[in-house]
Amino acid sequence: MALNCGILGLPNVGKSTIFSALSAAPAEAANYPFCTIDPNVGIAAVPDERLGRLAAIFKPRRVIPAAVEFVDIAGLVKGASRGEGLGNQFLSHIREVGITAQVVRCFDNPGIIHVNNRVDPESDMETINIELALADLETLTKRREREERALKIPAEKKAAETALSAFAKIGPLLEEGKPARNASLADDEEAAVYDCHFITMKKQLYVCNVDEAQFVSGEFSVSLSNGNEQRYVEAVRRRAAEEGTEAVPICGKFEAELAGIEDPEEKQAFLEELGLKESGLAALIRAAYRLLGLRTFFTAGADECRAWTIHAGDKAPRAAGVIHTDFEKGFIKAEVYGCEDIFTCGTEAKIKEAGRYRMEGRDYVVQDGDVMFFKFNA
Repeated sequence: MALNCGILGLPNVGKSTIFSALSAAPAEAANYPFCTIDPNVGIAAVPDERLGRLAAIFKPRRVIPAAVEFVDIAGLVKGASRGEGLGNQFLSHIREVGITAQVVRCFDNPGIIHVNNRVDPESDMETINIELALADLETLTKRREREERALKIPAEKKAAETALSAFAKIGPLLEEGKPARNASLADDEEAAVYDCHFITMKKQLYVCNVDEAQFVSGEFSVSLSNGNEQRYVEAVRRRAAEEGTEAVPICGKFEAELAGIEDPEEKQAFLEELGLKESGLAALIRAAYRLLGLRTFFTAGADECRAWTIHAGDKAPRAAGVIHTDFEKGFIKAEVYGCEDIFTCGTEAKIKEAGRYRMEGRDYVVQDGDVMFFKFNA
């Protein structure tokens, strides 16, 4: 799976504004549909207070955070699976990302055009999810025809039967506009359809783009002048819960302004002045990192404190290889302690005195938050 997150949604929901705040790569943003034609790619640092605490102890010359890649994909519209708007081009871009973050407009502003001329998160989510399902259904139909022909070839019959079994489970879901990831596939069935690259097989989180007042107050149910209540965020959260995923509230406009403050201390002071512990982007980045199945280990010393990214379940040699391929090839052992150990003990010497400094071999499964030093044959 690609280690990146595609930002998608209808036109004018705030995707490019959020992307611009996420990374140093500015995405063009304008108040009209299809402003983004080519997918913009940016790298965002993963907020992790543990790295800052390690740096305070070791006082290194450099501090390097983990990072996650985001891809800004242009707005999809109803009919995108049939090429409406600029759909086919962008659907191909979605296939190349590891997970998706669907931005949903959860604010009222008559000055910003909505592609359907009304703000309706449930309808917006349904439009996107149906278009993605229809695109996958087209892929499945073409591939099923190929597998049916393969049934007549003895050497390919077994593999074809496995793929067709998977399609029999996935097809009805897609026809109902539901994602392929809801299908209960056996391991061999999942492997058989892997190269179909179904878009709806990817994990997805939702991003509720709210206005500044809602984000700062944390009150997402807003009373309207007609006596009704705006429950946009509640609708998105309900859908996310049904799908077993997350819904992250964020204010694209606020995040864009915050991103313009270069001094970290000034930025933190601004957040505190508004009564916020962190930006919405921090929560979004961490949510994407988790959904990608990523974990963090650290290396720490006077030269550098650095956060490294691995997959959940990776063993010590694989973690060593993230630093340098030679480390994995010549792996001997890893010296390990948890970052909480040094936060408690204060020094590596005291960690050793406490018996928490360990030597681990090739079969050690690296834990999130491990601080590691690798020994290897050159």
